[in-house]
Amino acid sequence: MSILGLDHINLTGPHDLISRCRAFYVDVLGLSEGPRPPFTSDGFWLYAGDRPVVHLSEKDVAAATGSALDHYAFRCDGFDDVIERLKTHSISFRSITVPATGDRQLFLQDPCGVGVELNFGPGSRYHA
Repeated sequence: MSILGLDHINLTGPHDLISRCRAFYVDVLGLSEGPRPPFTSDGFWLYAGDRPVVHLSEKDVAAATGSALDHYAFRCDGFDDVIERLKTHSISFRSITVPATGDRQLFLQDPCGVGVELNFGPGSRYHA
């Protein structure tokens, strides 16, 4: 078995939080809402192209538990456009350039407080 890349992430929470997450991922980061199987819980599947990469599931507040999820990363393009979109939506972020590869990275948080890393560049592997 080989890991080929990020398939999806799943975030759970009460209706209001999941709705705010949907707005963040669609309006700020540019994913699109798409088809979702008829699960017993409500929620959204958010797509990058034809792939559902973010699954949002409603979960009763009383049933919610903590999470160990620190962050996840997306490979991106359009660095300057993303910077402007983040500023338009008053989203705080930190930017760095990766030593040796020149990739640029933006670090921010979604409404759940989960870290989001956006990677721009060729995605070269670093070989010392």
